[in-house]
Formats: sequence, structure tokens, C-alpha cells
Amino acid sequence: MTRKKSKNKAPSQRQLRAGELIRHALVDILAREELRDADLKGVSVTISEVRCSPDLRHAQVYCSPLGGGDAPKMVEALNRCGRFLNNRLSREMSMKYTPRLHFTPDVSFDTASAMDQLLHRPEVARDLSKTVETKSSSKPNDT
Repeated sequence: MTRKKSKNKAPSQRQLRAGELIRHALVDILAREELRDADLKGVSVTISEVRCSPDLRHAQVYCSPLGGGDAPKMVEALNRCGRFLNNRLSREMSMKYTPRLHFTPDVSFDTASAMDQLLHRPEVARDLSKTVETKSSSKPNDT
């Protein structure tokens, strides 16, 4: 009997631990090394998360430029430097296989700021204050 593999399965402890080790090592490498790519000159890279595949052969690296900037251009440059970064990563870490890095722009900060702007709109604030008033008026008095 064969098992069905679920795409929505939560990552294992092993995947999470490997992702954090890779993230820390990449941050150190990017802080130390001077990358020759012209698109990465003077750009500080923020690596927010690394997700590893179940076999730890591939790692999805979510990154964004610190202080804003052209994220797609930066991600393209990091993917061009992927072999160099994999080589440095293999020297930093002691894993059976060094995962192949795939860089992706991190949009979670943009999503959070868009949600924050949405919550501060006058009509949303008005609706939220009505909800708070109805909850407080429905509470029994303790006197």
C-alpha cells in the first residue's frame, strides 16, 4: 500500500532546525563576503526565513532588501550567485548534502503594512469601535 504525500503537511523538526541553521550561516556569509554582482553592490539583504524540502536537498530562502529597494532585481542577483553561496555554505555547515538554494522575495512585510493601512482606514476603525461598544454593553455589571 502506498502513502499519499500531502502538500499541506507541516514541516518536521528536522526541516525547521536545518532551515534555521542555513539562515544563520547565510547571514554570516552575506555579512562577510563581498559579492561581485553589480546588482548586489551596496545592498543589505534581510533573510527572514529558510524552508527546507523534506529530503533537505533544496532550500527556499525568503529575502528582501533592507530599507526597501528593488526586491526582484536583488533576488535575481542572489540566484545568479547561488553556486558561490552554496560553496560557502558547504564550508560553514556539516550536513550530508548541502541544499540547493532558491531565493524568493519575501512579501510578508508588504502584506503586514497593507493590513496595517487597512485597519487604520476611518470606516474600518468606525466598525471596530462599534464592535467594542456592543461587547462592553453586553457585559453584566458587577455592582
